[in-house]
Amino acid sequence: MKTDVLVIGAGLAGLACALGVGDAAVLLVNDTEPRTEVASAWAQGGLAAALGSDDTPALHAADTLAAAAGIADPSTVNRLTLDAPAAIGLLERFGVPFDRSEDGSLALGLEAAHSRRRIVHAADHTGASIVRSLLDEVATRPRITQATGLRAYELLQADDGRIAGARFVDESGEVVRIEARAVVLASGGYGGLYAKRTTPAATLGAGVAMAGRAGATLADLEFVQFHPTALASSADPMPLVSEAVRGEGSVLVDEHGERFVEELAPRDVVARAIFAVEERGGHVFLDARRALGKRFGRRFPTIAAHCAAIGIDPARDAIPVTPAAHYTIGGIATDAAGRTDLPGLWACGEVAATGLHGANRLASNSLMEALIFGTRVARDVGGRAGFRRPSVRVATEPSLQLAGDLAAALAPLRATMSRFVGVVRDEAGLGEAIERIDRMAAAPASPDPRVSGALTIARAVAQAALVRRESRGAHFRRDFPLLDPHQSSRSFVGVPCAAVAAGSS
Repeated sequence: MKTDVLVIGAGLAGLACALGVGDAAVLLVNDTEPRTEVASAWAQGGLAAALGSDDTPALHAADTLAAAAGIADPSTVNRLTLDAPAAIGLLERFGVPFDRSEDGSLALGLEAAHSRRRIVHAADHTGASIVRSLLDEVATRPRITQATGLRAYELLQADDGRIAGARFVDESGEVVRIEARAVVLASGGYGGLYAKRTTPAATLGAGVAMAGRAGATLADLEFVQFHPTALASSADPMPLVSEAVRGEGSVLVDEHGERFVEELAPRDVVARAIFAVEERGGHVFLDARRALGKRFGRRFPTIAAHCAAIGIDPARDAIPVTPAAHYTIGGIATDAAGRTDLPGLWACGEVAATGLHGANRLASNSLMEALIFGTRVARDVGGRAGFRRPSVRVATEPSLQLAGDLAAALAPLRATMSRFVGVVRDEAGLGEAIERIDRMAAAPASPDPRVSGALTIARAVAQAALVRRESRGAHFRRDFPLLDPHQSSRSFVGVPCAAVAAGSS
């Protein structure tokens, strides 16, 4: 199978890219149903943009840089904050039903570490509303073909090293080979490596692993953002209790009813404060009874439904919460146009490391990043519409044996990551994590590429966390609790694995 542009991932970044390429033929591939099973569609929070009369892109940039703990790329930050207001207008034209004030203007919410009210929402299902609207638009574009149920596991490389497509596997283990003039990875992050997470199970860092194995540089892998307020329940993954609930005045209390942290402090600060309560054997609750009371169900219907499923009524009961892996800042290193250091390969969205977030993502910047940089990738790819298609050797594509129960196969890895590479880390724990991951990789195991890819990235994350001997943003070392000004730079690594040439079996 051949196409002009192959976009892997149908979340917001992939959809924005597919819509913006131009006249080229686009094949948009996703392993799961994009309306319900991509991370973008799960986003309860909103998009940050300087739209208020008291706000400016410069103020938005200042807040982003402050949260980023000293290592964000200022030019990338400025690019996003300047483009953000127009991006909201684009989504409005696509029909996204954003919340409105009584006067008809966009309702602007407040979230942690923002100095102004600048968060645009569509109730508490912003991501789902955006994904639905963009998928509806994609359906009207005859040049875009969608394919679902195919999971990418290996990039194809021509003899000159150019990325020339990818291999996919379907649910039965059959391999599908797709060649393309340009490949865009928009396949999401690696939050699925953790047992306690708010992300879809499929977010195992496959795109990051594929790019790394092909020789791309990876960046900032140690910075995993843990959302402080996942709903503490047995659900897998854990439902998110949006930061917007705290933005409306709800408070965090321990089992004694005592407040112990400023609710709108940066997410890493709040997550560590909750972790400390749990480490001493306590429990944490988000109390919205005074701030929202009976209005809770109308303001946050999705969260109210999740609470009801475990017998909690937020109008009467405090909500049990716990930190969970939510967003991965690291990924494939890219430039301002989303280019990787492999010719023919671009990346956008959570799979990419643009330098926007530094060491700690400012709330509601991620959907905006996916939209803006997905569009930027599209422009760069579309501007190269005449470049040649690399020639690749044809080879037999044998079927793959997939793990019968993927969750069971990944359970030991996920437990290891949550225990040793979680909210608080130290050298002994990280060393133990690496030893365990190495044993898992060396043991006779399923050839399922989802498992091998997850092990590859998990080890790289643990190694990056071990090397950064300081605490910065979302990365906290118990044994190095202070920020070290000598480590005020991003981290760049390569996966120690040879690239696989196209045509090899």
